Amino acid sequence: MILQVEHISKAFGERQVLSDVNLTVDSGQAVALLGGNGAGKTTLLRIITRLLEPDAGHVLFDGHPLAQDDLRHIGYLPEERGLYRNMRVGEQALYLLRLKGLSRREAEAAARQWFATLGIQDWWDRPVRKLSKGMQQRLQFAVSVAHSPRLLILDEPLSGLDAAGAAMLCSQIAALKQQGTAIILSTHNLQAATDLCDKTFNL
Repeated sequence: MILQVEHISKAFGERQVLSDVNLTVDSGQAVALLGGNGAGKTTLLRIITRLLEPDAGHVLFDGHPLAQDDLRHIGYLPEERGLYRNMRVGEQALYLLRLKGLSRREAEAAARQWFATLGIQDWWDRPVRKLSKGMQQRLQFAVSVAHSPRLLILDEPLSGLDAAGAAMLCSQIAALKQQGTAIILSTHNLQAATDLCDKTFNL
């Protein structure tokens, strides 16, 4: 089992956001994380990626307590944009991939390969600030998968994409699952959840 979330609870002040949440994801399995706005989906994803600490419970990665070093094996596409507007696209990709432990040579090779796959290879020298919302989403997806994570966490990955862009990303997500990547997909797109995921988890 790649990921085990066990008895996670989290409150912000008097507001209980998560209460005794349990979730498992295995290699080659995709789980749709569903729930209305404010249900705690993003909070749970931030706990799994160690951006937040739970009040109770724990997260296991590959059978051991999730540690900082495990984040090298996790890809995370957040719902909010996390890009530096004044960087150029290629520079941004290399910076983020170096944070995952790749050498500069490895990072550039992986980034250029995924840029070609997603049809964004001509963006390498373009300033990030000149990208539309959908273009930024493609860039963030490329960066979240280019280091070949064992667990991929996607928070509203189709946000800002047109129909063609959404279809392309869904195709890539399905291919990654077939290759053995474990996936958590948080989305309001029920069709995508049905098409891509093996099971659903409601918060």
